[in-house]
Amino acid sequence: MSKKVAVPANLKSVLEKGDKIFQPGISVDCAIFGFHENVLKVLLLKVKQSNKWALPGGFIFKDETIEKAAYRVLHERTGVDNIFLQQFNAFGDPNRSDPTIHQNRYLEYGIKIPKENWLVQRFITIGFYALIDFTEVKIDDAISNEGAEWIDVNKLSNLMMDHEAIVLKALEALRTQLAYLPIGRNLLPKKFTMPELQKLYETILDQKLDRRNFQRKMIGFGILNKLSETRKGGAHKAPFLYTFNDKKYQKALKEGLYGSW
Repeated sequence: MSKKVAVPANLKSVLEKGDKIFQPGISVDCAIFGFHENVLKVLLLKVKQSNKWALPGGFIFKDETIEKAAYRVLHERTGVDNIFLQQFNAFGDPNRSDPTIHQNRYLEYGIKIPKENWLVQRFITIGFYALIDFTEVKIDDAISNEGAEWIDVNKLSNLMMDHEAIVLKALEALRTQLAYLPIGRNLLPKKFTMPELQKLYETILDQKLDRRNFQRKMIGFGILNKLSETRKGGAHKAPFLYTFNDKKYQKALKEGLYGSW
């Protein structure tokens, strides 16, 4: 006699409460970007039943705004709070959902979902992207018993449904918004050099930037504090360290910056 597999708490909640508390037909998906060793990466969860990768996502409570749902899902998946999170697009292709994935997921626990169930009907998802300090996210704690991993955005493969398209659209939005929103506070160490900040921008934009123009523009934004400390250990002249001015950074997030790359 085979041992009965326990249903995980998050699946139990969906099964027991279902469309009584969740809004049918709509979800949120988060493209969570981190910067590590000069590579821009996105956090993906492994979908065991289909051997594919997926973005952290979830359902929306009926009494919850879409923005609050995104922050909640992000916290549930990473444990991180109070970070920059930006809505960038909606994805509603009629063929984007794959009911087989959801049905197989529940079949693993001995539960059969009928085709007319809300879980396997068409879903429109609202995309958000987040910028997170790579070192702060403990991916072993992600809400996934299949595992999670940081994947280079230039090496995406085997993602479920339209999640690769969502990541690429998030990256496109991030590049566009670099012209008027500050980034880096959640992607770099607290103290960083101007070359390190420039490398981050170049990696996201996928283009080289003039060193002097970049430095002049970043200092002109008024969101950086130059420290008296320098980065030791390099082969060249030690560059000065900088930090972000939190108050001015938050103001720039609300009011925007001016210029383009």
